[in-house]
Amino acid sequence: MSRNNPARTLRQPEELIVHGLARHRDLADLKKVAARYAIAITPDLAGLIDADDPADPIARQFIPSAEELVAQRSERADPIGDEAHSPVPGIVHRYPDRVLFKLVHVCAVYCRFCFRRETVGPGKVSALSDKAYAAALDYIRAHDEIWEVVLTGGDPLMLSPRRLAEIMADLAAIDHVRIIRLHTRLPVADPARITTEMVGALRVAGATTWVALHANHARELTEKARAAVARLVDAGIPMVSQSVLLKGVNDNPAALEALMR
Repeated sequence: MSRNNPARTLRQPEELIVHGLARHRDLADLKKVAARYAIAITPDLAGLIDADDPADPIARQFIPSAEELVAQRSERADPIGDEAHSPVPGIVHRYPDRVLFKLVHVCAVYCRFCFRRETVGPGKVSALSDKAYAAALDYIRAHDEIWEVVLTGGDPLMLSPRRLAEIMADLAAIDHVRIIRLHTRLPVADPARITTEMVGALRVAGATTWVALHANHARELTEKARAAVARLVDAGIPMVSQSVLLKGVNDNPAALEALMR
């Protein structure tokens, strides 16, 4: 096993150094970043990083940098205004016919560009309480203009198949909810978790399930990742891509074409 192909998820700056993914001289800065923002790189993604390439597009997404602590005066902790459009905890109702339902605040891997980085990761509330979950469902039931519910967070597929099945059934039982869309990085970050049981939990009667995959570079779409995606598609779950345009990762036509093909 190569140094940057660990057996478990890397969460500490020292682990990044041991596996050749960061330089020892940067340890002090990495610790400062880790004190504020979560770090997690799964074995599947760590193994894709070319540690000899300072511009590696996978590393740029997941290896922390001291630049994360530099904030411009124009920057905001909540840049897309989630809080201003949150009528109850866990719900963001920005557009009339759909809501975001933020179930969890943990991910398998933490992207360095995440606009919710202030609210996700260890030390934060990991999931909605039962009371908050019930209140969020009540809000959706009370607003019959809501046609689509987008499950996000955090990564909703971090929940167990059993819990996901319960949530999907709760939402599908609401007459005016026709689409349930889940946004996830799990098929590329930890494809082994996309099991038959997980796929089965996402299929419900009464609403159509969609899955939006977060992948930003063609190298993320390994054979294992493609197999995980195939398990979803072969079960009849339509998928879309939500890729972020990132400098040094996919900001050229060739990289985008490779990703989308």
